This record gives sequence, C-alpha cells and structure tokens, in this order.
Amino acid sequence: MADRPGPPDWLVDQPGLTALALISGTLALFVVLPYLQYVLFGVVLAYIMHPVQRRLENYVRSTVAAITVVVATLLVVLLPLVYVVSVAIRQSIRLVSSIRQGQIDVETIEQALATNGYAVDLADLYQSNQNRIATGLQGISTGAIDIVGGLPGVFIGLTITLFVLFALLRDGEKLVMWFQWVLPIDDDVLEELRMGLDRLMWASVVGNVAVAAIQAVMLGIGLAVAGVPAVIFLTVATFLLTLLPLVGAFGVWIPAAVYLLAVGRPTASATLGVYGLFVTFSDSYLRPALIGRSSTFNSAIIVVGIFGGLVVFGAVGLFIGPVVLGGAKITLDSFAREHTGERADESALETAIEEPESKETAVESASTTSEDTKTEPTECANDEAGFEQ
Repeated sequence: MADRPGPPDWLVDQPGLTALALISGTLALFVVLPYLQYVLFGVVLAYIMHPVQRRLENYVRSTVAAITVVVATLLVVLLPLVYVVSVAIRQSIRLVSSIRQGQIDVETIEQALATNGYAVDLADLYQSNQNRIATGLQGISTGAIDIVGGLPGVFIGLTITLFVLFALLRDGEKLVMWFQWVLPIDDDVLEELRMGLDRLMWASVVGNVAVAAIQAVMLGIGLAVAGVPAVIFLTVATFLLTLLPLVGAFGVWIPAAVYLLAVGRPTASATLGVYGLFVTFSDSYLRPALIGRSSTFNSAIIVVGIFGGLVVFGAVGLFIGPVVLGGAKITLDSFAREHTGERADESALETAIEEPESKETAVESASTTSEDTKTEPTECANDEAGFEQ
C-alpha cells in the first residue's frame, strides 16, 4: 500500500472526503448492528483458531486451511455447544417443574435436615415465596418460547458467524494492515493499541473462559459421580458462575453437597465438598499456567464488563465486555500520552508481559558503556598525536 498522509493532513486537507468516510462508516455500522453479537462471536472464534490456521498454512493454501478450520470449529465447538445449552434448558425446566408439582419428596429432605440440626419447613417457605417462584417460572417459560421462536434468526446469525470466521482466518492479517493504513492514527500508537488489545483478548478468552470451562467440566464430572441430578444444567451454571470473581464454583457444589446430605448420603456429600474445594482452588494454578500472572484482569473490569457486555452484546458479551472496557483504558492512556507529548516505554496495561531486563544484562551494558567512554579520549589523543607528527 502507498504511504498515507499524517493524521492532520488526512482530516484537514480533505474535509469533504473525511465527512463522506464518516457517513459511510456510520451506515456500515447500522447494517452490522442487527447481527453484531454474531459478528463479534466470529471475531472471538477467529482469534482462538488463528494459531491453528497458521500451522495449516505451512502445508496447504490459506483458503483450504480456512475451510478446514471452519468445518472443525462447526463440528467441535458450535454443534456441541448448541446441544449442551439445549440439554441444560430442558433439565432446568424439568427440575423446576418437579419442584412445583411436588414430585420431590420434601418431607424426606426436611427430616434429613432436622436430623443434622436444621429445622426448615420447605412447604411453608414455598408458600411464602409462591409469587416469586411463579414469576421466575413464567420468565423461564417465556425465555424458552422466545428461544424456540427465534431459531431461524439464530441459524442466520450462526451462518454469519461462520462466514466471518472464514474471512478473518483467510484474510485477517490483510484486514489488520488495511485498518492500520486507513485509520488516521500514528503507526506507533496503532501498534501499541494492537498489542494491548491482543493481550486483553488473550487474558479474556484464555484466562477467564478457558479456566471457567476447565473448572466446569471438572465439577461436572464430580457431580455425575456423586449422583446429583441435572448434571448438564449444573455444569453450565458452574461455567457462568466461575466467570465471576468472588463467586466461582462455590455457588454450585455447596448446594449440591447440602442436597446430598439432606437425602441421607453424608459420605457422598463430604467427598463432593472436598472435591469442590479442589476445583475452586485450582483457579490459583490454572490461570497462571495458561496466561501468566501479569495478564489477569482487574476484578471490577471483569464484573462490569461481563454484565454490561451481556446486556449490550448478548451471550458473546461474556468475552467481549471486559475487552471493551480494557481497550477503552488503553485507548485513553494512549490519548493522554499523545496529548501531553509523552511516550511511555511500557504498555498501557497495568503490567507488561515482557520480562524485565536482568541484572547481569544491565551490568554488562553499563560496563560496555564505560569502556567505550574510556576509549574515546585515548583514540582522540592518538589522532591528535598523529596530526602533530
């Protein structure tokens, strides 16, 4: 591509073209907005599968490699994801219906709780909260109906996701270069933003989602072995709760252990409790092993990003929300440095990924500098002596 003019020339010398570019970009954004969450989902999948694409390109053409990765993603990720979510919805509806219709032996649970020193009248508790439970059931039923009624739109959205995934896998690097050429921002600032967003995406996708998925699968296996009902639903719930700091898998395995204790299985309850603690504290080892200690998100960014992302972007907001907030911080930091004329050596992230310079390297550099400084006067003296002769 040809060299582009600097940002001031770009914006000032061609005001009509600048206005036309802004209008075109705004109209394009309105076209994308109805399926924005599916486009972003394709971006996340492309980021995850990009290393696989790079490896396959060593053996086949980029188009063939992209098609292979898309098909593998469809078979390995999307179809199992749709199946697990559908099973979780069915199990949650069945569980709530069983409680509502009295199919669960409430008296046995009350007696078991009373034996362990907890006197609870579950029937009275249900009667006092009947309106809230009915409202919750109505919301679940309405949500299920909306999901079934919106299946054609979901199918279209997933089709868009697959096409976005294919395009980014095949031409993603060209698209990044095009953005760097088009945007009226200095190249060094763009490179800093790109590196910062790359770290944020890695921390969000790998650090939060992968760790949550591993812990959910681990706890799901434990729940299945312990004989807890609605395992798929509880596994999905574990995944969602593990994404949130200060909540995690506690919100699932503690009620499950209480349930096992209530139905007269104290050994299984104690075993599940110990295993649940192991799953919960595995976060301290999984996250540094996958992304390193320096790439973790701030807790406030995670909480606000997840809930705000869910409202704005839908389900994909679980991944995109924290990245948007973190990216805003990086952008504002870069803007502040450019505005004040300062250039920081470190990234806008709170901690950098690169290892600091070792003490040995610093000492060697200092000694080399001092030796060069000492030799300069000697060389100058020799030159002057030669000139005098």
